[in-house]
Amino acid sequence: MRYRNGRMSEAYIRARDLAKVYRSGNTDLVVFSNLNLEVERGEMLALVGESGAGKSTLLHLLGGLDRPSNGTIYYGSTEISGLANSEQADFRNREIGFVWQIHYLLPEFTALENVMMPLLIRGWSQNTAASESWARLDEVGLRARASHRAGELSGGEQQRVVLARALVGRPSVLLADEPTGNLDFRTGEMIFDLLAGLHRTHQLTSVFVTHNLSFATRCDRILSMEKGGLVPGSPIGTQPAS
Repeated sequence: MRYRNGRMSEAYIRARDLAKVYRSGNTDLVVFSNLNLEVERGEMLALVGESGAGKSTLLHLLGGLDRPSNGTIYYGSTEISGLANSEQADFRNREIGFVWQIHYLLPEFTALENVMMPLLIRGWSQNTAASESWARLDEVGLRARASHRAGELSGGEQQRVVLARALVGRPSVLLADEPTGNLDFRTGEMIFDLLAGLHRTHQLTSVFVTHNLSFATRCDRILSMEKGGLVPGSPIGTQPAS
């Protein structure tokens, strides 16, 4: 445990001796090994570093979207790296919200239907899922655009739909990979302000991969991925927001 903002804080996400190795021909490509990470409950953490350093790979492992070659990942007392595939999928649906640089909205569905999708997968009724989804779209300022399909929305609006979809299941953790990477400066700032507000409102534990210096320095803590390890402090490898 550590003190943050004058209060004792506990680690909620814990990665121990984490390794990810890919087989390429007759060679093993080691992305990282013996990597350790703790994210405190309620913390907003920025992961920075050069392209190809392994930030997105780490985020995928933390989100249970891929399995480590070695090591363990805990959310509280739950070791997600040891869960069966179906159990991992259920855990992701209940506990983790994802925001990607590419929005991955289903083009044939409306904004409301895209936001409803995680709840329908969870087995909620149409009416209950729609009610919760309306509330999240309201929260990101898109209630009036609920009936529009993805192609009818601007880039910033699409990303706000993604935020609503990420939060509709009331997760405890938000993982975001370059959430402002495809947006212009002003829209990116608006999306980050919205992310920061939602982080506080929903009492989330958040991990953001970003190259945006302005974004990173407004988080509670910065970790830079360098040579397969995590270095605290300086936002090495980030770029100015402008």
